[in-house]
Amino acid sequence: MSPSHPAPDARADLISYLDFHVEAGVDAALDEAPHDRFGEAEAAAPPREPPPRRAAPPASAPASAPDDASPFRRELPSRDPAPKEPPRTYGNAASAKPGEAADDARARAAQMQTLEELEALLRGFEGCGLRFTAKNLVFADGNPQARVMFVGEAPGADEDRIGKPFMGRSGQLLDRMMAAIGLDRTGAYITNVVPWRPPGNRNPTPQEIAICRPFIERQIELADPELLVCLGAPATQTLTGTKDGILKARGRFYPYILRDGREIKALATLHPAYLLRQPVQKRLAWRDFRMLKAALDGGR
Repeated sequence: MSPSHPAPDARADLISYLDFHVEAGVDAALDEAPHDRFGEAEAAAPPREPPPRRAAPPASAPASAPDDASPFRRELPSRDPAPKEPPRTYGNAASAKPGEAADDARARAAQMQTLEELEALLRGFEGCGLRFTAKNLVFADGNPQARVMFVGEAPGADEDRIGKPFMGRSGQLLDRMMAAIGLDRTGAYITNVVPWRPPGNRNPTPQEIAICRPFIERQIELADPELLVCLGAPATQTLTGTKDGILKARGRFYPYILRDGREIKALATLHPAYLLRQPVQKRLAWRDFRMLKAALDGGR
């Protein structure tokens, strides 16, 4: 085998190494070889000068010096403050406060008349900084005319790479959960509260959720499902307003009120990613999906 082509085992190790960095949020290489940036910064820094020694008071000074002569009242040498770097800006993301960005999002979302228009709006929306750190917009997957709509929290690395929600291990588990009650992606509509992946798969902040909330609310209005399924605590709390944790909220139907006054039932259940970490809780999710099956079989 040519030295320029690594052995299969070495190639697999390299791919695993790259996958590790992608999962950690690394998405750009700055150089071909690693550098000790901290060591370079220390080597380039000028040597520090020792502070000037304070002169001893004269021997004739009185034992009780006045307050003005106290060493605790001496003035420090004045120093010019270091110039502050201007904040990095991404389009309109840094130019508006979170409340203003959320108001702008709500006004724009309300004008969209189709899901296609809403997706196009999101592709050009610059009010959320996540748009500039994610690879792709993750809008939706499945059938927008389906009776049931699943809503998760935010995309992960696989979803960010592919551009569709629930594409990784949690998506495979969701597919098996749906199949257990006779559903697949042709009979369900799947999306997230936040359509862009947070860096390093961290949880989206309350400000990011507030900015993205008008878009998911308009997406629900335009899809007009009979039933919502909130996957996990963030989706449940965002869409239903409950403050309960998911283990307390799950297995219950909440009313979700549209702007025109119509009500959609929203079922809270566990997120597939949580079930991968806690397989013993799959029994609870199975109870929830049986409730979903019964609601679908019973109609509106």
